[in-house]
Amino acid sequence: MPLPRPALYALGAGTAVAVPAGIWLLLNFDPNVAGNPFPPCMFHALTGYYCVGCGMTRALHALVHGDLVRAFGMNPLAMLLLPLAPLLVAHAQGWRPRLLEPLMRVALKPGMWLVLLPVYWVARNLPWYPFTLLAPG
Repeated sequence: MPLPRPALYALGAGTAVAVPAGIWLLLNFDPNVAGNPFPPCMFHALTGYYCVGCGMTRALHALVHGDLVRAFGMNPLAMLLLPLAPLLVAHAQGWRPRLLEPLMRVALKPGMWLVLLPVYWVARNLPWYPFTLLAPG
């Protein structure tokens, strides 16, 4: 169901402010050094295990600096799914190119996410190769 027009305008305005602000922060502050303004992962701080989002801030930092390999190394799933976010928003607003329909049918199934995210969460905490490649590096 498409958003009502006022909500769509608010979403657009929020995005128009948040995205450039986030990019500016990521360009000017390194999440890899002490004293940065980015909050640490509370799950990792409490448990010592990596969550699904661990490494995402560092991955986005590497991405805005053009280091795709490092970005992928920090959070491979997030970097693979990042292009999907605007497509999902556009699909929800009625933009439905025939070419993307198979992808959207899979991406919009809750069952896919209910399997993918926990499997990734567990796999990136396993101490054996190749699973160690999923941990933020």
